[in-house]
Amino acid sequence: MRRVQDIAWPIIGLGAVAVSSWLLFRELRGLSYASLRDAFGAISPGRWIMACAATGAAYSALAWYDRIALLHLGKRIGWLFVGLTSFVTYAIAHNIGASVFSGAVIRYRAYSTRGLTMAEVGLLVAFCSFTFVLGAVTLGGLVLLARPDIVERFEGAPDWIGQAAGLVLIAAPTLYMLGSLLRFPSFKVGGFALTYPRPPIAARQLLAGPLELIGAAGIIFFALPAANPGFVVVLGVFLASFCLALVSHAPGGLGVLEIAFLSGVPDVPQANVVAALLVFRLLYLIVPLVFSLGVVLVFERHRWRSLVPLGGKRAHAGNDPD
Repeated sequence: MRRVQDIAWPIIGLGAVAVSSWLLFRELRGLSYASLRDAFGAISPGRWIMACAATGAAYSALAWYDRIALLHLGKRIGWLFVGLTSFVTYAIAHNIGASVFSGAVIRYRAYSTRGLTMAEVGLLVAFCSFTFVLGAVTLGGLVLLARPDIVERFEGAPDWIGQAAGLVLIAAPTLYMLGSLLRFPSFKVGGFALTYPRPPIAARQLLAGPLELIGAAGIIFFALPAANPGFVVVLGVFLASFCLALVSHAPGGLGVLEIAFLSGVPDVPQANVVAALLVFRLLYLIVPLVFSLGVVLVFERHRWRSLVPLGGKRAHAGNDPD
């Protein structure tokens, strides 16, 4: 069964890339290279700096995911190690798709050197994934309550549907926080049990998730021209597009993110939207991937040196740098 899953997810992801790429080609076949070049040139240095700052904020929040999970597990590991592990995990997982599975492998490789067992790493991965879902639901609910008309950009639905969806989404994190405050018993679904964390941990989750998504959406927002629908609308469209890209399991959400985002902002010139999405891919995916591969090489080099006898004595894995 496990073997079938290992084969199925890549096929689903590649299928999503193929379909969305075809739709994207149809959508952009009238776009010229000159218009795209002009759109890139229209991004001022100041907006590039702000986009880079938004990238830093997003990855800092992702590191906070791991830190919060470790606090929940009662483990204390230095910020530098946690930050580098989180950075490498998300930089690689976001690019290859199936982030839960690929992220688990990378985290285990790193955190096992700090004494975490496979079960504890599994709980950490699940906790981080839940923190993201909690953040997306919370932020999605707030955005829909503030701008219920966003739903019209995708399906032409009336505002009340956006308001109703916003209320439903906000109810979930509200109940979660109440469960933490009132110490509700574990919520069991099949063999899975959700144990409510302490209120300070739950509060951190409700902050970390939205901060990461706001930072990621900020990259696109700052790369768009000044004449755009506004940050709240860009954030709402990004939330829908980004979550759809993750669910598709397409490597890097390739094609899925673009076609969904283009559909959500028809009032912005296509060339500018494509340029902004390319900036997002450059800053949020490609550059972090390059740096993360360098971190992996350094980490594995230290691991190798700690396991190979030096000067007649065997070094221990506990000597890994923090």
